[in-house]
Amino acid sequence: MLLELRVKNLALIEKAEVEFGEGLNILTGETGAGKSIIIGSVNMALGGKASRDMIRQGADYAYVELIFSVDDEEKRKRLKEMEVELLEDKTLIISKKIMAARSTSKVNDETVTAGRLKEITSLLIDIHGQHEHQSLLYKSKHLQILDDYAKSRTAPLKEEIAGVYHEYQKLSKKLEEMSLDQEGRLREADFCRYEIEELENADLKEGEEEELALRYRRLVNSQKIMENLSEVYEVMENAQVGQALKAVSQAAEFDEELGGIRDQLYDVDAIVSDVVRDVRAYMDEFSFDEEAFARIEERLDLIRNLQAKYGDTVARILEKLEEKRQRLEELENYDLVKQETQRQWKECEERLDALCGKLSETRQKEGKKLVKRISQGLKDLNFIDVQFSMEFRRLEQYGPGGYDEAEFLISTNPGMPVRPLGMVASGGELSRIMLAIKAVLADTDDIPTLIFDEIDTGISGRTAQKVSEKLCYIAGTHQVICITHLPQIAAMADVHFEIEKQARKGATTTSIRELGDEEMVAELARLLGGAEITEAVYDNAREMKRLAGERKKRG
Repeated sequence: MLLELRVKNLALIEKAEVEFGEGLNILTGETGAGKSIIIGSVNMALGGKASRDMIRQGADYAYVELIFSVDDEEKRKRLKEMEVELLEDKTLIISKKIMAARSTSKVNDETVTAGRLKEITSLLIDIHGQHEHQSLLYKSKHLQILDDYAKSRTAPLKEEIAGVYHEYQKLSKKLEEMSLDQEGRLREADFCRYEIEELENADLKEGEEEELALRYRRLVNSQKIMENLSEVYEVMENAQVGQALKAVSQAAEFDEELGGIRDQLYDVDAIVSDVVRDVRAYMDEFSFDEEAFARIEERLDLIRNLQAKYGDTVARILEKLEEKRQRLEELENYDLVKQETQRQWKECEERLDALCGKLSETRQKEGKKLVKRISQGLKDLNFIDVQFSMEFRRLEQYGPGGYDEAEFLISTNPGMPVRPLGMVASGGELSRIMLAIKAVLADTDDIPTLIFDEIDTGISGRTAQKVSEKLCYIAGTHQVICITHLPQIAAMADVHFEIEKQARKGATTTSIRELGDEEMVAELARLLGGAEITEAVYDNAREMKRLAGERKKRG
């Protein structure tokens, strides 16, 4: 679960630290207090876009940190497979630093890409905002919801289908490439033979280019080498180490402590003599062979021309040669190869069709269960007379996820036929539909923390009460963090935070703090009372909190 959120220098927030609890965590505050900044900061830390405009005025950077506790053994195993090591107390720290020039994300102090970050955090947290319930307008989301609901049965089939589909695509492409007419095949075969002959005649060897390049460099710079070695020879030969050795040897006869210096000069004299001899031998043996130089230059030109045509290394050129040989064999045995490819393609298509059919059958079976559970969830959320169904259609083409297209249909009025969600549901209804779906998925998914933002859009009264009870139900098995302006939802809080905007010393800041029992009642009274909060409003708030506690006990 999410243990802590730490924010520094982000928009109106100078510094904020929030310790979340288990169950239902509620965040409330006046309009404009900065509630969206809190959820926005979490989104940024999870890999969302972070604009430098979000850096608090006068600060050099903004910083967001999330601390997760990972208690589930299966989660720890999956993170380890991703090469993510937890800290000693089984925690994981996600952080993001936003600077004017760039932003960096880290997992336990290791810098990670946005893609890797999202892969890791998708195991730990799910944020539901307005964008997500708007995604219900897209049919592709409906099939994804079904697959998430039935993933223990659909995921293995989808994985198998993806592998077979990849092979199917390869064979389809190969057949497409074999659609050349006879003249085209003959032309390509001739060109293949020419390229194979060119590569075989080159007789390339691994490491040959590097060796030739060294020899070429030596010959090209031969004059400079000889000039430098001549200077070395002259300096070393005139070093007069022997004269120094003779002088110190004579002095050592009178002082034994000079024996060490004498021995060192013996070594120096021997080394200098070896260097002079080796330099002289190199210079005597060195010769510039114009014919050898021309051969090396010609060979290097050949290799580099082949690299430009076939691959930037000898290994890749040799791979290309093997590909050319295989292609020539296909062209020379065109009818047999095409016949065999068609047989493989047909066999692959039959396997793919059978797997897609099995997946489709599984989806339709599980879809009925999902529809039944969502329908009940919608009734729980005050959809009085709702009809909800799921329609399946077969696509003309196969895909890595099968050949199904699925769509949720709904009717919220008696006597009206079911129609696509986008044609029927309002924004508030879409929000409740997504909540019903989340409640169903909560029983099957293993994401420990769910964040709901704008879940109460367009609802009030009895419907708001139903939404609060559904959130409370989800919080029975998950940590739920919810921003709301409705007292019915806030009353259900296990932990309640107030977000407040303040003006101090000419600057505006947003702060967040956890409320105690009486402070929760006061905040409920504010949500209930509007401009004037009377004692009757306080009494109403206390009663609402008491009833909420009883409902939670009843489950």
